[in-house]
Amino acid sequence: MRRDSEQPKPQLFLQEAPARPAEDICLETRHLSLDYQARVGKENQTRRALEDVSLQIARKRVTAFIGPSGCGKSSLLRTFNRMTDLDEQSRLSGKVLLEGEDIHARGVDVPMLRRRIGMVFQTPNPFPMSVYENVAFGLRLVGENDKRHLDDKVESCLRSAALWEEVKDRLHDSALGLSGGQQQRLVIARTLAVEPEVLLLDEPASALDPISTLKIEELIRSLRSRLTLIIVTHNMQQAARVSDDTAFLHEGRLVEFAPTDQLFTNPRRRQTEDYITGRFG
Repeated sequence: MRRDSEQPKPQLFLQEAPARPAEDICLETRHLSLDYQARVGKENQTRRALEDVSLQIARKRVTAFIGPSGCGKSSLLRTFNRMTDLDEQSRLSGKVLLEGEDIHARGVDVPMLRRRIGMVFQTPNPFPMSVYENVAFGLRLVGENDKRHLDDKVESCLRSAALWEEVKDRLHDSALGLSGGQQQRLVIARTLAVEPEVLLLDEPASALDPISTLKIEELIRSLRSRLTLIIVTHNMQQAARVSDDTAFLHEGRLVEFAPTDQLFTNPRRRQTEDYITGRFG
């Protein structure tokens, strides 16, 4: 991925949430834009995924990103732990700050950044190993091999993910034998094992049944006292249920960002009102 030093453009569409004290801000973007290459016919064309996005994510709150397909929700989420680096053709300008530090600064340890900012994807991706080893995997990578400590940590993380009671007698069975909802909670437990500060959730319940979705939502609410959580969702009812703040994006721009109750009951932008009332989407 390339960096661009282009000058920030005037912010025409942003409706910011109330300014927060610096000590309450966990993540921040400043005039963030992202381009990528898309294949159109026989040619590659540059497309803009994000356009001049500036927002502040509060610590230990749940922030939801909503908007129609292709609006930039997932692209924005992936900038927070530099997943966009995996696309060498993409180009990013502006800044992403974690606890006030530029995550693209020279010398940043990207694996450590991704440990601090964990990510859970739309489709559960457990490793083809036991339930126990899925959770212990990250701990072993950082040199933890004490059996007692591993046992305690695996149990603690599975309890935090509301999964322990369902798998405590199946710890050494393959994780691939779990249901989809159980697999997604296992992936969350695996992420929690390395003690991230931030958890990114890219439509974590979109492929799950209603009961599993409810458990994921309950889990998100239970984790807000420990972590900063950011969730991308197409389900506006879900955003209203689980989040403290909501950002509405459209065509790569941040249209409105406000406390969730305010955005859904008294949006300040006509475009936001049209989206949440179903006039477009």
